[in-house]
Amino acid sequence: MVISNLNIKLIEDRLGFINKAVAKLKKTANLSEDDFFSGDATAVAESYIRRSLEAMFDIGRHITAKTAGKGIVEYKEIANALGNAGVITKEQAERLKLMAGYRNRLVHFYHEVTDKELFSILKSNLSDMENFIKDIKAFIEKYRQQEKPFQI
Repeated sequence: MVISNLNIKLIEDRLGFINKAVAKLKKTANLSEDDFFSGDATAVAESYIRRSLEAMFDIGRHITAKTAGKGIVEYKEIANALGNAGVITKEQAERLKLMAGYRNRLVHFYHEVTDKELFSILKSNLSDMENFIKDIKAFIEKYRQQEKPFQI
């Protein structure tokens, strides 16, 4: 189906939030393990990771709703739809599916999330969020440059 009424401002606002969150997460990632585990850094990390993931899936949900003609609510389905349509790379879609699972863990199994895994994510996985931002910005740029609509 053809993209109709894609709300670029909404997407850019969410991307801005993710950018700010990633910047804060990078600062938190620079803490020593002792400082990370002894203060509120774990709560900061969990909050910004979870909220960033929510923003990423809000963006994906909006794009798929405007292109597929229906709302997709399952996060892994959103990742698949974005990858299949070329909105994000296939590799990024696979990473996004993993992030969907982690988002569910943060929300539904929060009591099992450890400070060590949060610290590990800060050290190893923030680039996944940055790559998502790059892919969505590229998609927006293509969308703005083309008169003919995209199709999914």
